[in-house]
Amino acid sequence: MPAGTARDDENHPAHGAAALRRAGRALVAVVGLALLVGCASGPRNDPRDPLEPYNRGVTQFNEQVDAIVLKPVATAYKEVTPPLVRTGVSNFFANLTDVWSFVNNVLQLRLEGAASSFMRVNVNTFLGLGGVLDVASEIGIDRYRQDFGLTLGSWGMATGPYLVLPILGPSTVRDTLALPVDMMGNPGRYVDPTSARNSLYALRAVDARANLLRAGSVLDSAALDKYSFTRDVFLQVRSQAGAVPYDKDKDKDDSQRNANDGVLPEEPPPADAKTR
Repeated sequence: MPAGTARDDENHPAHGAAALRRAGRALVAVVGLALLVGCASGPRNDPRDPLEPYNRGVTQFNEQVDAIVLKPVATAYKEVTPPLVRTGVSNFFANLTDVWSFVNNVLQLRLEGAASSFMRVNVNTFLGLGGVLDVASEIGIDRYRQDFGLTLGSWGMATGPYLVLPILGPSTVRDTLALPVDMMGNPGRYVDPTSARNSLYALRAVDARANLLRAGSVLDSAALDKYSFTRDVFLQVRSQAGAVPYDKDKDKDDSQRNANDGVLPEEPPPADAKTR
């Protein structure tokens, strides 16, 4: 077999379509299993979460994986990487997200969101060194983050029950069914060679987890049900993200937060500095 044939086959469009079909079948199987478990377990207190027994089990599994693998790696990454570099990494991936947001804003006929996403990608790509610098936020171009799950919602598809996915975490049945399309819409998926693409995936996962370290510490120390709190916040955020039309007066504070998406908070001062 000539050298390079395996790689060419891997990147062939037919291979991508086959991978998408396999991912879709796997997700449908997960959703089906979750529905069966939920039905067998009977109704729970929250009507949005009829699959709660299954979801709590997957949440415990995810927490174990996080404690053993993700959190230690993210902590080490934060400790050895300068804040300026981490901010650049977060901005880079946020810029990639804006590309897919542009597509979904167009599919939803959200003209303002589509225009803003288009301008953000161009400004940050060409003036922000490939997205490392978030120039668009500095000049006041808002971010309107959308994905295919929200697009399905704008087309009239209900969210369905809350669903926790292994490793991936909180979702809904609708968002889970949309996940293969979102995966296809990720620009990083088309990076070649495969080793570089996998490294990009790993860096994105570590960066995302590092950005949540501070919030996770607060949540761990709070006297509350972490599962219920996470579920309620997730469903509320998804509901707000899918709201139409845009109301800038109502969401003025949210717009300010969106402008800071992908930007890490400032590092706290050293403990001894507070006593001076």
